[in-house]
Amino acid sequence: MENNAKIFVAGHRGLVGSALVRELERQGYRNLVLRKSSELDLRDQAATRAFFEAERPEYVFLAAAKVGGIVANNSFPADFIYDNLMIQSNVLHSSYLVGVKKLLLLGSTCIYPKLAPQPIKEEALLTGPLEPTNEPYAIAKIAGIKMCQSYNRQYGTRFISAMPTNLYGPNDNFDLTTSHVLPALIRRFHEAKEAGAENVTIWGTGTPYREFVHVDDVAGAAFFLMQQYEGWDPVNVGSGQELTIADLARRIAAVVGFAGEVLFDTSKPDGTPRKLSDVSRIHELGWRHKIELDQGLRDTYAWYLANRC
Repeated sequence: MENNAKIFVAGHRGLVGSALVRELERQGYRNLVLRKSSELDLRDQAATRAFFEAERPEYVFLAAAKVGGIVANNSFPADFIYDNLMIQSNVLHSSYLVGVKKLLLLGSTCIYPKLAPQPIKEEALLTGPLEPTNEPYAIAKIAGIKMCQSYNRQYGTRFISAMPTNLYGPNDNFDLTTSHVLPALIRRFHEAKEAGAENVTIWGTGTPYREFVHVDDVAGAAFFLMQQYEGWDPVNVGSGQELTIADLARRIAAVVGFAGEVLFDTSKPDGTPRKLSDVSRIHELGWRHKIELDQGLRDTYAWYLANRC
C-alpha cells in the first residue's frame, strides 16, 4: 500500500479495528476513512453503496462484525448470521463496484469443523460439522471467504482473508453476557477480588484447550498480509500455543491478584474441546507473533483498570 493510500477500516472502534488503526498510524498511514456504526450501518446496502461511491477507498480492512462468546452466540443466533452476512456482502460488493485495489476480510478459526485434526490447517475448511454453539457466526464467515474467492475468480479482484484465533487485548468487550472467555474472566476475577469473594465459578469443566493471540499481533499480521499475500485461501493467524481454560483462569487470577478458589460448573457447555490453529502458512510467509500470553494478560488487565466503567 502506498503511504498516501486511502484506506477504509470497517469496524474501527472494535477490538480488531482499533488495533488496525493503531498499526496503520504506526506505519505512517494517515489517509484513513473511518465511520462509526451510528454514521454508517454496513448492514444497509444502499447506505454502504453510497458511502463507497462517495469515498472510493483504495484499500479495505473488513473488521466490522457482530462477535461474542458462547452465551451471546447461543442467545442471538439470528443476529449473528444476519448481521455478519449483510456486512460482508455489502462491503465486498461495493468494494468490487468502485474498484478497490485490495481487501482483507478478517474472520475467525471457528470456521473449522468442531473435531478437525489438530493443529487445524486451512485445508480443514468444510471437511466436517461445525461447533453448534457458534455455527451461525461460523457459517457467515465461511460465506465471506467463499465470496472473496468467487469475486476473485469472476471479477479479478484482490480479496484475501485472515482467520485469527481467540483474540484479546485493549478495547476488548468485558460485558459478562456478550464477551469472550478471556475478558470475561478478567472482569469476574477482578470483581471477586474487590468483593472479597472466596471463589469464582467458571462455565464447563475447564479441560478444553484454547489458543490466544494479542490483538496488536493480529493487526500486525493483517498489515503484513495486505502487503505480502495474494493467495485466495484463508490464512490462520495465531500464536500456535495452547492451554486449558483451567490454566488460563489460574493465570488470570494470578495477574488480577485473586487468591480464592476456582470452581467449575460442569453442567454448562464446554464448546469445542480443542482448537489450535496451524500457523505454518503465515510463518512461511514471514510473520510470527511477538506478544506472549503472560505479558498480554498484564497489559490487558491494566487497560481494563484504566477504562472500566
